Amino acid sequence: MKRIFKITFMITAITLFLASCVKDLDKLPIDPNTFTSNNVYNNPAAYKQVLAKCYAGLSVSGQEGPSGLPDISGIDEGFGEYIRGYWYHQELTTDEAVIGWNDQTVKNFHSQAWGSSDVFIAAMYYRIFYQISLCNEFIRESTDAKLDERGITGDDRTNIHYYRAEARFLRALSYYHALDLFANVPFVTENDKVEKFFPPQIKRADLFIYIENELKAIEPLMINAKANEYGRADKACVWTLLAKLYLNAAIYTGTDRSTECITYCKNVMDAAYTLEPQYKNLFLADNNLSNEIIFPVEFDGMRTQTWGGTTFIAEAAIGGSMVPTDYGFSGGWGGTRVTKAFVQKFYPNLQKGLWSSPTPPKKTKSYPVLYVPGSYQTPVWDPTNTTTVVASVASDGKYEGYLELPAGAEFKFCPQPNWDHSWGGANGILDPNGGNITVADAGYYKINVDTVALTYTLVNTTWAVIGDATPGAWSTDSPMTYDPATGLWKVILDLTAGGLKFRANGAWDINYGDKLPADGILEAGGDNIVIPAAGTFTITMKLGYPDYTYSIVTYTPPPPPSVDSRAMFWTAGQSLDINDITSFTDGYAITKWKNVTSTGVPGSNQKYADIDFPMFRLADVYLMYAEAVLRGGGGGDLNTALTLVNDLRTRAYGDANGNITADKLDLSFILDERARELYWEGYRRTDLIRFGQFTNGTYVWPWKGNAKDGIATLPMYNIFPIPAADVSANPKLVQNPGY
Repeated sequence: MKRIFKITFMITAITLFLASCVKDLDKLPIDPNTFTSNNVYNNPAAYKQVLAKCYAGLSVSGQEGPSGLPDISGIDEGFGEYIRGYWYHQELTTDEAVIGWNDQTVKNFHSQAWGSSDVFIAAMYYRIFYQISLCNEFIRESTDAKLDERGITGDDRTNIHYYRAEARFLRALSYYHALDLFANVPFVTENDKVEKFFPPQIKRADLFIYIENELKAIEPLMINAKANEYGRADKACVWTLLAKLYLNAAIYTGTDRSTECITYCKNVMDAAYTLEPQYKNLFLADNNLSNEIIFPVEFDGMRTQTWGGTTFIAEAAIGGSMVPTDYGFSGGWGGTRVTKAFVQKFYPNLQKGLWSSPTPPKKTKSYPVLYVPGSYQTPVWDPTNTTTVVASVASDGKYEGYLELPAGAEFKFCPQPNWDHSWGGANGILDPNGGNITVADAGYYKINVDTVALTYTLVNTTWAVIGDATPGAWSTDSPMTYDPATGLWKVILDLTAGGLKFRANGAWDINYGDKLPADGILEAGGDNIVIPAAGTFTITMKLGYPDYTYSIVTYTPPPPPSVDSRAMFWTAGQSLDINDITSFTDGYAITKWKNVTSTGVPGSNQKYADIDFPMFRLADVYLMYAEAVLRGGGGGDLNTALTLVNDLRTRAYGDANGNITADKLDLSFILDERARELYWEGYRRTDLIRFGQFTNGTYVWPWKGNAKDGIATLPMYNIFPIPAADVSANPKLVQNPGY
C-alpha cells in the first residue's frame, strides 16, 4: 500500500460552508456542534486537514468514495472529477483519443462541435472554480492576523505558512487551467468577502500576469524541491508551472517568453529529479516510487475511490480482446482509443487510404423471433436467452437463423421466452408434444422453421467467398474460418477489382450478396459485392439471426514491435482506421496505464486504480527546454537541447539507436516527440494550439470536424465557452467569441 497524503473527510461542513451565500458570516452559530471557520481553525491540526481537501479536489469528486456526497451537483460524479474532466478537454479534442460512448455530448469533444450549454464543459469549469474557492477560503483563514487571533505559534505557525503557500500554488494551478481552457473568466481571490456578489471578469492577458506574479511571490515561501511530503507541492512545482506559463505566453498574451521558460526549466533540471529508467513504470500502480514525477495527483484504490482520475484513464481503454486482469482490473469500460494519425507518430509508413464496405445501420429492424432452448446453451435449456433465436423477417410464421451446435445437441422451439408452449419434433416435422430435436454432428447450422406448415430444416454449413475478385474467380471457393468467440466467419484475401458473394458448402443453394445500393446487410441471392480496386482485405460475415451483415476492409497488418518502448498499442482484433467511433475495435487501443506494480503485483483494488497521475514530470521539462531554445529563447543552447531529447529517446529505445542528429531537431520534431512521450497525460490540445495545428487545416486527423478523414474547424474552438448558465447569471461576464 502506498503512503498517501491523507484526505480527511471531517471537513464536509467546511465544504458546505464555502458553497453557501449567507448574511452575517462573522457571527457564531447557536449550535456549538456546527463546524465553521471560527471553531474548525482554532485547532492547528485542522489546517492540514483542510489543506488535504484542497489537494483532494484534484482527485475525488465528493465526500463519500466514488459517489454519494458530490462537491458539485447536477452531473455524474465520474464525469465531474477534475482529472477526468481535464483529460476530456485536453485529449478527446485531439488526434490522441476518441471515445465510443454516447454519454450526452461527450463525442462533441473529438468532432470539435461543442457549445456553451455543454454539460461536460460546465462540469470542468465549475470544478476549477470550486477548487479555487477551497483554496481562497484556506488562504483567508491562514493569514498572520488570523494566526495571531487564534494564538498559533512555533512549529504549528511555521507549518501553516508552508500550507498557505501550497494553497496559493494549487489556486494558481487551477487559474492556469482556467486561463488555458476558458481564457477570460470570473476572478475571485481571498481578498473578496464570502458573500453573494457578481465576480468581475478578468482578461486572459491580465490573468496571465496575476498567475505569474502569484507564483513568483510564493516561490521563496515554498518548501525546497523534493523536501516535502510525497504528493505535496514544493519549489519545483512552482518552477514547472512558471515554465509552462512562459512556454505558452505567446498564445495567452501575444508576447514570446521563451527565455523565461528556459530559466525555470533549468531550475527544475538542477534539482534532484532524474528520468525513470523504464518508461512504462511511470504509469503503474507504484509510480509513487519514481524520481521523475515532480507533482503527482494521488490515487489509491482503497482510499481515494473515484470513477474519474486514473481509474477512468486506464479502465476506459480496456475492451475488445484485451484481458482486464492483465491490467489489474476486474473489467474494462471499452471506450477510448487513438486515431491513425497518432499511431503514425510511431509508424509513419503504416498504410493510408483504407477502403471499407458500407457500414450497416447500427439498429437493425426488430423481427418476431422463436427462442431455441437446448442442451448446447450455457446455462442449458434457457428459453430466455435472446442470442439463441431464429427470426421471421417477413413476420409470416417463417423463421430463419444460424446456430453453432455440438455433436448430439438437443433443443426445442418456443414462441415466447418461457415453457408455456414449445415445439419438438423429428424428421423435419414440428410437434407441440414432440421430443427434443437433435443433431448428430457438430457444426454451424442453418435453421428454418415454418410454424404454419409445422416444418423445420437443419443444414450444416461451412462458408467461403467466391467471385471474379477472389483468387479462385467463380470456379473455386476461398474458405472462411469461424471464430466462436466473436461469432464471425473470417478470411484475409488478396482481391482484385471485381465482385464476390458468400456461399455455403461449395454450392449455390445458400448464398448471400448485398442488394444494390449496398448497405452492408446481406440478402439471400443478393447482388455481387463490388471490390473497387486490388488489395489485401479482411472479410468477415456475421450470421446468427437476421439481419445478416458483412464487412470488407483493407487489411492492415499489426505494426511490427516498435523499438520505441513508448508505443503501447493493443492491435489484436483492432483496426487501424476508425469507421465507426462507437465500435471499440475501430482504432488501436492503448496499454500505457496499468493498475499493476513494477514487480507485477495487482493494485490494491481491481475496480479503482492505485496509479498516481503525473501532472508534472521531468521529461516534459526537458522537452519544454528544447522547444524554448528552438523558439529563440536565451540562456539555453542547442547542444543541451539535443542531449535532453536524446536522453528521452535513449530511454525509449533502450540504446542510442533512436537518437537524432542536430539537423533533425526542429519544432516539427518537438511537437511529434511531445506526442510520443506525453500522450494521454493531458498535454496535447495545448501543444497543438501553441503550434497552430488544433483547428486549422494544416493538420487534420480522423473525425476532426466530424469528418471521417478530418477537416479544419473554426478558430473559436481554440478556447472553450463560458457556460451559458454562468453568463446568464452574472451580468459582468461576456461570452468568449463565437459562442
